[in-house]
Amino acid sequence: MREAPTGKTAHVDTFVRERLPKPEQWPTLLYDLPELDYAPQTNVVTELLDSHVAAGRGARPVLRMESGDWTYEELRDKANRLARVLTEDFGLVPGGRVLLRAPNNPMMIACWMAVAKAGGVVVATMPLLRSRELSVIANKANVSLALCDERLMEEMESAYESDCPLEKLLTFEDAERLANAKPAEFETVATAIDDPVLIAFTSGTTGVPKGCVHFHRDLLASADTFFKRTIPCDASDVFTGSPPVAFTFGLGMHTVFPMRAGASTALVEKPSPEAILETCQRHGVTVLSTAPTAYRAMTPLVGSYDVSSLRHCISAGETLPLPTAEAWRDATGLRIIDGIGATEMFHIFISAVGDDIRPGATGKPVYGYEAKVFDDEMHEAPPDTVGRLAVRGPTGCRYLDDERQTSYVRDGWNFSGDAYLVDEDGYFWFQARADDMIISAGYNISGPEVEEALLAHETVADCACVASPDDERGNIVKAFVVLNGSYNGDAALVEALQSFVKERIAPYKYPRAITFVEALPRTETGKVQRFKLRQEELERKKES
Repeated sequence: MREAPTGKTAHVDTFVRERLPKPEQWPTLLYDLPELDYAPQTNVVTELLDSHVAAGRGARPVLRMESGDWTYEELRDKANRLARVLTEDFGLVPGGRVLLRAPNNPMMIACWMAVAKAGGVVVATMPLLRSRELSVIANKANVSLALCDERLMEEMESAYESDCPLEKLLTFEDAERLANAKPAEFETVATAIDDPVLIAFTSGTTGVPKGCVHFHRDLLASADTFFKRTIPCDASDVFTGSPPVAFTFGLGMHTVFPMRAGASTALVEKPSPEAILETCQRHGVTVLSTAPTAYRAMTPLVGSYDVSSLRHCISAGETLPLPTAEAWRDATGLRIIDGIGATEMFHIFISAVGDDIRPGATGKPVYGYEAKVFDDEMHEAPPDTVGRLAVRGPTGCRYLDDERQTSYVRDGWNFSGDAYLVDEDGYFWFQARADDMIISAGYNISGPEVEEALLAHETVADCACVASPDDERGNIVKAFVVLNGSYNGDAALVEALQSFVKERIAPYKYPRAITFVEALPRTETGKVQRFKLRQEELERKKES
């Protein structure tokens, strides 16, 4: 197994590097492919943006909008000016963290590029997060500077005023005003290929967010393995979709992958089914990425739009139901490319395309990756036997200062928390989640986090949240609630509890169904037996 070349770190602020897991806790990383032989001193933005301008491709469109396109040269100049603002006006040094908060729009991409150009570490956050969640992330990553879309400032300002390390908060509008007064020249910092560039936060089963640290190498490696082999594209391709750039799924599909190919992206700030289809029609989109929920919602509408330009349709975020895949193919003639990825791995690591797609199966490990199914004793499971999915490749889990590293990585393998089986032909078939995460409409939702929000309400004595099967969203969050003795459960209280949760955490996490119960099933040691509640929901679904 070849050791990958490494460069001299450019990081002056070493906070992230000092809080990486111990080397013996890292997964085994596979760098043997010739595509992964990067120069030791490489900044991902040099490869994705600067190189195109230097090669005379600066006039090509990179971001497409109703108001007009941005070219690669225009994005480069915008990022250069913003990088000057960050370094000259706000003191950002290589290794410093910058929190970004915005929907999918051009300034979000420009700010992302500017932070990385300056050698900084991007901490991108979901637009729907509340102040308490933003504060937790800012504390975990020790973020002192945040850039925020002005339309999302209310929760950001609340976090800024709370007990967190944020010292400077700047709207995109103010950042752009300052940038317009700067020269368009900036020398992109020659980071080491394995300097951190991204902390992608995901919530675990405890509700405490885990920061997944990714290097410049990781983003390029995902582009040069999964992307180039599974969905080969060129400069003529146009990408669009729904996943936020704050998700690694969205960052890959909207930024890293298209820019690696010199292609362009049509960004959708509010990706309703109609908005996505209209964007496909308007810009001649060739590559569409979204969750199964969106494909289900778009299927009955797609006949009203011209989507004949589409070549690749990628699905991730939750398992792709066979009826959804078949209905989309019937409506469009296109087969959906299913895939499983993880924030810890950066992007998709099992998938299939074209004639290799086996309906109902996720697929096989993508180029550069290996996957196996293990039993609880770390023995490889025989074919057609359910076990724990494990994967390794050129990317892998490195949690920021988190003891849960040893739970995700064992014996050099990354364990995604999914139960799978692999058949005799090497196809991987999803069975269930192996933890308490609830995947709903492509969002990962921590059941215990929702429980914590519910328990803050005066009427709630006890509660447990599980995934409940749903035809439209795959699963929904269902809460089983034990009330304090003086309260009665009715429709009005259900609505009050749902509103209460929406005010405390991101609205998409709220329990869409609530059942009032006398008591929760528990073990002799007092632990809630959530598997019994999940089983009840599965049985209820079968009977309905």
